[in-house]
Amino acid sequence: MSNVSALPLLDPEALDAVAPCCPPLTERPFTAEEAERSARMFKALGDPVRLRLFSAVASHAGGEACVCDISDVGVSQPTVSHHLKKLKEAGLLTSERRGTWVYYKVEPSVLAAMGQLLTVR
Repeated sequence: MSNVSALPLLDPEALDAVAPCCPPLTERPFTAEEAERSARMFKALGDPVRLRLFSAVASHAGGEACVCDISDVGVSQPTVSHHLKKLKEAGLLTSERRGTWVYYKVEPSVLAAMGQLLTVR
């Protein structure tokens, strides 16, 4: 039995077709559902350690990083794992186990949706 957990990646050309979770903040007030979805994402990024981990993965070559490459954020390894789990639960990261290491990848559609949410129209 494999422990690999990977989601299909979007083709870069498909990013233009990604529908954001919500309209840009300046377009109209959010519905309750839109606010809930956006709050989960912002809550996950609202912790400085999580934001550093997310940034470390996003800025790593290829947008993918081994946990061994990003765990130096000033907290213990179990705390790093906890924060990475929270980022995964929020849908901001995907992961794949390769041997003894776990590799994390930023979900491209999430970055596209975040960018569209914060766009001024």
